[in-house]
Amino acid sequence: MTKRQVRQQAIIARIQTAGTYAVRELAHELRVSEETIRRELKVLEANGAISKVHGAASLPLDVVEGPFELRLRENAEAKQRIARAVADLVPDGGIVHIDSGTTSYYVAKALRQHRSLTVITNSVAVTTELGGRNDNKVFLSGGELDYQYKAFFDHRSCDYLAEFTPSLAVLSVGAISRDQGLMDFHSGEAAVNRIVYGKARTVILAADATKFDRYGLIRTAQLTDVDVLVTDLSLSPDYVDAFAHARIVIA
Repeated sequence: MTKRQVRQQAIIARIQTAGTYAVRELAHELRVSEETIRRELKVLEANGAISKVHGAASLPLDVVEGPFELRLRENAEAKQRIARAVADLVPDGGIVHIDSGTTSYYVAKALRQHRSLTVITNSVAVTTELGGRNDNKVFLSGGELDYQYKAFFDHRSCDYLAEFTPSLAVLSVGAISRDQGLMDFHSGEAAVNRIVYGKARTVILAADATKFDRYGLIRTAQLTDVDVLVTDLSLSPDYVDAFAHARIVIA
């Protein structure tokens, strides 16, 4: 990673924490000139990562993730199309990890007619959809419940999920960038998914078009860690190249 990329990530991290950050304070904390900060903010704004205001920078409204129910309504039709395409890739009797993202919740709903699944998850919502039906087995991690995400992310959850080696993982993502890879906004979600990327035999990434060319707070994985990408719109040539190693499914 270049010095500029490190600096840009540091800027995003500070803005994520505070909501709004003055140019002067960013320059002081990162030990660079205010002009350097303004140049970096110009790049980040062009990428949609931040919004510039007079003498400061803040997160754009569409970058801040809200409670689970609110995020369910965002681009819901595209997420549901993606979910149906993902469900077609999951065999009856499969051993599958499903994460706690809203797209993954729609995947769980699309899997309701599947039979004899073994589902590993940290999501209460996924468990509600698939548990107790069609001879499915569900392994739900425990720990302290994050009520806004309706999922478990703490160290107990991570330790539990690390014991499993699913043949298939269905994962969502907060942001995708060609230079930074896959990113999330919730540190616990990133930690859980990082474990699964290292354990699953095949990883399906379910990501709608709004996630591309977007910056998140924490890097989760490299683009090369994805085996199958399911999205709702055709990729730009740059992303076709970036995911050349993977199977690409357009829902």
